[in-house]
Order: sequence, then C-alpha cells, then structure tokens
Amino acid sequence: MKKDDLHSVYFIGIGGIGMSALARWFVARGKKVAGYDIGETELTKVLVSEGIDIHYEDDISLIPNNFKGQTGTLIVYTPAIPEKHSELKFFAENNFNLQKRAEVLGGLTKDHYTIAIAGTHGKTTTSSMVAHLLNGQTGGVNAFVGGIMTNYDTNLILGDEDAPIVVEADEFDRSFLHIHPNYTVVTSIDADHLDIYGNEDEISKSFLEFVERTAPKGRILMSSEAGLKIFGPAYISYDIRLGDIVAESLRIVDGAFVFTYRKGKIKITDLFLYVPGYHNVLNALAAVTVAFEMGMSDKLIRTRLKTYKGVKRRFEFVVRFGKTVVIDDYAHHPTEIAAILRSVRVLCKKRHITVVFQPHLFTRTRDFLEGFADSLDAADDIILLPIYPAREKPIRNITSESILEKMENENKMVCEKSELLDVLKEKKPDLILTLGAGDIDKEVTKIAEFFKPVESEEN
Repeated sequence: MKKDDLHSVYFIGIGGIGMSALARWFVARGKKVAGYDIGETELTKVLVSEGIDIHYEDDISLIPNNFKGQTGTLIVYTPAIPEKHSELKFFAENNFNLQKRAEVLGGLTKDHYTIAIAGTHGKTTTSSMVAHLLNGQTGGVNAFVGGIMTNYDTNLILGDEDAPIVVEADEFDRSFLHIHPNYTVVTSIDADHLDIYGNEDEISKSFLEFVERTAPKGRILMSSEAGLKIFGPAYISYDIRLGDIVAESLRIVDGAFVFTYRKGKIKITDLFLYVPGYHNVLNALAAVTVAFEMGMSDKLIRTRLKTYKGVKRRFEFVVRFGKTVVIDDYAHHPTEIAAILRSVRVLCKKRHITVVFQPHLFTRTRDFLEGFADSLDAADDIILLPIYPAREKPIRNITSESILEKMENENKMVCEKSELLDVLKEKKPDLILTLGAGDIDKEVTKIAEFFKPVESEEN
C-alpha cells in the first residue's frame, strides 16, 4: 500500500509501549486510528484522551465500521496476539493489509536516516538519551522509544518530516531484522528470550545479522562486551575503561555522575549525568558518540545531557522523603538486577536495601534460576512476588519459590501482591527497590501513596 493511499490504521494490542508510539505517529500524520487491547491501563487512557477509539473486548462488532473497509486500511498487530484472536482472524480471512509492528516500523526506517539502538539491556535508556540530545538540533528528531521519557512524558518525539529517526530495535521475535539502520548501536548481548532463540549463540548470530543490515556507508557502534560476542563488520567500541571510547575522571558530584568523554584525541570534559548508575554512564558514552558524529557541538551536548531526566521505571526515584526512599526499575534479567544493585549501593551506602522483585515469564525464570538467585542475594532483604506470566502458560515446578530455594541470603520471602503493602508496613524499610517487567508498577503506585503521606507528616 502506498503511503498516500493509507487513511486508517487499526491496532490489535494498541496499549503496548511500541504499538502506542506507532499509533501516535499515524495520528500526528492525519490518519484515523483505533484499536483493541486486553485491558485498560494508564497508557490506554492517555491514548483515548488523545482521540483514539479503544475497546477492551475481543469482539468484531466493536471495531468501528470505518475500519472494516479494506481499501486504505492497515492492520497492525503484535506477536503477543494469539492466532485464535477473533479480530485478528477476521482481518486475515478478509485479506486486509495485515502487518506486524516490526514490519511497519521497518518500512518507516526505509524513508529516513535511521539510528537504531539494539541490545538485551540498555537500549531503552540509550535510545531516549540519543533522542533527547538530537532533539536539541534544528529540525529535531523522530524517536520511537520503548518507555515513557520523563522529559516529554511520552514514548514518541516528533520532529520535522525529514528529521532522522531514532528507533529502539527489539531482538524479541527477531523484530529488529526489519529495521534498515544507517547508524547502528548495540549496547549489550546476553542470553535472553531463550524460548525463541534456544541458546546464546543463536542470539549472537541474530545480532550479527542485525548489524550487517547497516547501510554500506553507515556507522556501527558497540559496547566492548557486545563486540566480543559477534565477529562481523568493523565497529567502534565503547566502555567505561576499555574501548575506543571511554569515560575518564569519573566521579559523583551532588548526586550526578560527572566524567570526561574521550575518543582518541577528542575530549568532551565535565559531562553531567543526573540519571544515576554506572550502567547509565555506559549508555551516555554511546549517546554522546552518536550526537557528536551527527554534528552536535561539545557545548550543546553538555547542555542537553545535563537536562536529560531518564525514562519512567528506569532507576526512577518514586519516593524520596528523608527516611524513606523508593526506587523503581524495569530490571527483569539477572544482569540488569546486578547492575542496579551495584549502583544503589554506591549512591545509598548506608541504606538497608529491600528488594521487591516480580519475575517476568516462566521460561525466563526457568532459564536463569541461579542467575536471579545470585543477583538478588546482593540485597539486604528480598521479597518475591509470584511470576508474571504475560503470554505464557505455567511451567511445572517453576515458581518464585524456585528462586528462593537457590538463594543464600536468609532474609527472603514470597508474598502475594495483595499482601505486599502489609509486609512492607511491618518491615518499615528505609530503601525499597521495586524490580520487574510485569505489572509491578501498579504496586509501586500503592507503595508511593502509603509512604509519601507518612513522611510528609513527619517533615
């Protein structure tokens, strides 16, 4: 379908973070947009407030009539939608133009200079950093980010029609193999999504295939660790200490990570990053490199990085009232959990860290039982919630208790979400770290509502 012939776009799974960004993109370009999702969320409420018609029952009769005409209508769906879904079957059986989200996004990248950021960890934050830096240039940037950027309160930035695209390239379901990058960034390659890939070698092969999609005269930037896992085209490496690009004079000043960016003889001094964590310094090295090579001045890079506020649910300080601190993070892999716990220890040295973790997927829990146990052992107190299944059915003998059994830390327990607030009230923790990629954010809201009034009264 030619771009000019398209007038309506219907999304099956519109509430997903990636799908909602595409929906907003089409609305901004004057297309009629509607969709289905399994349930109402804060994000779907916002989409409705922006004029998008959304329903929450799998019912063909609820699809608006003007989306049931084949001519000029595009149907976008996610891999998480089962084949038996009646709306999906209706559109498929009636020969509508049906595309996965990744295919649609891939089509957009054909028409723009595209900066694609991939990685099993760090891609959302790095994508948002690149987008924020480049948005300071004339014409701005078009950015599709897999999280809500705090600076913009959205997952989509719209620049000029011909502005470059920054896109988070997702390895799940090999979606990133639809992207056409001019500038490729790989933040990390770790074993994950083993239900799809089978083993880490297959993941590395898929990342190599993604990197090789880079345009002939394009650029490839990879973390030193990621670069060692695939052997392909020449690339520039970055790392805090060992890489073509490094962070020098790294220190903490008034809660900010301050460092000097160095690439050979090129230096950008006194870069302030107010989003904490050594892993975020690593992400910043990648973002600064992209911005510098896209023509941004040292001065503008320094100014833009200092104003970067992060992504919701990525090392987000939800409560910060004297005695009580609540930090929320999307970490759902052992590597991510270990990284955020290291950073919290550095920033909050005297705090007793109570982790509330909701495992995401039965397969991931099964594949990384020991990794989860080892990484969580670094906390002072651990509370595990039941596994969030998402698209999966239960696996026999794989539960949150399975992680608990492998942990050495004695301060550990499993509790239901309905019991969590009562458990925390009894423990009276001074630092709560909530982790997970499921629906734990709903519990975070309850925790914040409880602890904020208590501290505000005391102060």
